[in-house]
Amino acid sequence: MKIAIIGAGISGMTCAHLLKEQHDVTLLEQNDYLGGHTATNQVTIEGKEHAVDTGFIVFNDRTYPLFNKLLAKLGIQAQETEMSFSVVNPELNLQYNGHDLNTLFAQRSNLLKPSFYKFINEILRFNKLAKAAIDIDTAVSLGQFLEQHRFSRMFQENYLLPMGAAIWSSSLNGIMQFPMQFFARFFVNHGLLDVANRPQWYVIPGGSKQYIKPLLAGLDEQIRLNSQVSSIHRDDTGVKITTSDGWQWQGDAVIFACHSDQALSALGAQASDDERSVLGKLKYQNNEVILHTDERLLPSIHRARASWNYLLPPSGDRGDRLASVTYDMNRLQGLSDAPQFCVTLNPLEPIAEDKVIKRFNYMHPVFSIDGHQAQQQRDNICGHNNSYFCGAYWHNGFHEDGVRSAVEVCRKFGVDL
Repeated sequence: MKIAIIGAGISGMTCAHLLKEQHDVTLLEQNDYLGGHTATNQVTIEGKEHAVDTGFIVFNDRTYPLFNKLLAKLGIQAQETEMSFSVVNPELNLQYNGHDLNTLFAQRSNLLKPSFYKFINEILRFNKLAKAAIDIDTAVSLGQFLEQHRFSRMFQENYLLPMGAAIWSSSLNGIMQFPMQFFARFFVNHGLLDVANRPQWYVIPGGSKQYIKPLLAGLDEQIRLNSQVSSIHRDDTGVKITTSDGWQWQGDAVIFACHSDQALSALGAQASDDERSVLGKLKYQNNEVILHTDERLLPSIHRARASWNYLLPPSGDRGDRLASVTYDMNRLQGLSDAPQFCVTLNPLEPIAEDKVIKRFNYMHPVFSIDGHQAQQQRDNICGHNNSYFCGAYWHNGFHEDGVRSAVEVCRKFGVDL
């Protein structure tokens, strides 16, 4: 078959890689680079070059089976890393890192505070209750669950909601709208409700982009960058695509490996009622991302510094502000003999301009009860009108989900990983 794939993120690239053996594929990307959220930046400081990731960074040995299988097929080695999480609440003068006992009590004064032990007990209580909630009614939100079980504001705002907001690049109020079942299953699968027996996390040596070239090997002639789709026409004979520069493609099927809102935009008036209904409920939001070397964005207590560092805004402005998280890239990527590289999402305070290396904007999926229901209706649109839909937004929003959704589409064409 002659197949066009719109979007060269992990989903589109996986489709192209798998389908090329049996089908004639063309990969279209609106940007001038491949990889989507796989973004490795080559940074030269004092004559030395460093590869620093700003999008996709980590994966693990438990919940990324298809991505790991893909890397093994490509011969890409993985490098162990530490996944740890800290919270800084300036209003409470609170800093802790949940990695181990030493970092949990990074502020030694907390050893003598009954309130801190109560806080730890609530974490353990939530872990136990959440494990039992993996089959809860999908209409129950995380916020309703927390209210029902009377979890304190201290626990919610200084542990659970920041962790969720950091994982999904959301706000505290946004995380409260997540379906509890979706949230609980994710936390159970990733070992986040266990003190021990957590998955081992990895990065790709030399940066995440190292897998792109082998993944797309042999496809050079079938890849078109700077190709913004301006119109799509679908009928019984197949699909016709026109890009903004006037280039046209005609073939049998189209795979939308772009975001849900981008797919709807590309379809325009051609979108069916089902496509509008399903894709319209799967939302995205923008996050500002800055690569820099300003250590002030990390916790002031060194013991409290983690791989992911969450900074809580003032209480009056806390609920709707998007997560402000600083990734310690040296810790995550094992960068030695390097300046302190940080990647900060949605900074709450200005970063020293002389320490800013590059600014980005990344779109991340927003999860809700409506969206969760829409995910279950994927078969209503995928495979209809010679059109197929994949992307991480169909599952949990991560790299594994991008590969998984692509494999699910490729199976419809008789191809598997």
